[in-house]
Parts: sequence; C-alpha cells; structure tokens
Amino acid sequence: METPATRILIVPASAPHANVISALHGLCFDDPWSRFTVRQVLAMPGAFGLLAVPEGYSVPETDLAGFVLVRLAAGECEVLSLAVGEAWRGRGVGRGLLDAAIDRARAAGATVAFLEVAEDNPAAQGLYRKLGFRVIGRRNDYYKRRHGAAAAALTYSLPLTP
Repeated sequence: METPATRILIVPASAPHANVISALHGLCFDDPWSRFTVRQVLAMPGAFGLLAVPEGYSVPETDLAGFVLVRLAAGECEVLSLAVGEAWRGRGVGRGLLDAAIDRARAAGATVAFLEVAEDNPAAQGLYRKLGFRVIGRRNDYYKRRHGAAAAALTYSLPLTP
C-alpha cells in the first residue's frame, strides 16, 4: 500500500510490539489497553496482530501508522481492535490492515468475520460498510468514555466465503 508521501508496510506483530501497540491504543480509545493486555491478546490461541509501519522505520522503536489485533476460533474471525494514528487517517491504512487480516483469516479457514465499533464513530463505520460488513446487533452503553456518557457498540459481520 502506498500513500502520497510514504509507503506503508503491513508486518506481523509479536509480544515485543506490545508497548507501541498499547501507546497507539491509548491515543485512539478512551479505555486504553495496557501493554500487558496486548501481550495477553497476542498470546491467545488463534490470535494474531498486524502492524502498519512507514517504510524505512524499524519496529518497535517507532510510532506506528496503525495496527489490528484479531482472534480466530471455530471458523470465525473476530477483529478485537483496530487503530490508525491521527496523522495516517484517511490514507488507506485501516483498509490495508483489515484487508490483510481478512485475507489471513480466509487462508486459515474462517467463514465469517465479526467486529464491534462505537456508534459515535462514523468514519470507522463507513470503512466497515465499504468492505461489506453489515450491522447485526447493538450493545447499549458498551464503550466507556473519559468524559460523558458511555457509547453503544454496533456489532458487524462479514461473510468470508467466496
């Protein structure tokens, strides 16, 4: 994937990347995951992570353009978290990460993907709809907010069969 100024590489994540994943998670979400939580997620059976890294930078010493954390189980793919740094939004990073994660899930035999997104996040919802995800449910007061009321979560699914 290329952006106008910088080429982005999608690379596998591992436990040593927990610090930079946690840091970006904290910038993007009101209820940030610690590096310990990220390590736990990556250690789960069937879990994997992918990083979006500007070409020429070395990970984990640099800030990330984005990441996705995924879990595969029983023929299903669950996108646990997806974040794109503010400077990289609108440049195809989120789509590149999701495309790569879905390709990997299909290759592993997953037939459906699920994810949840805050109801007050129209940019992410637009991306998911463009990729073919459809709303299948809603959870009231799911996401904690630093200031104000909690936000509902919309559950999306995407069939992965050809």
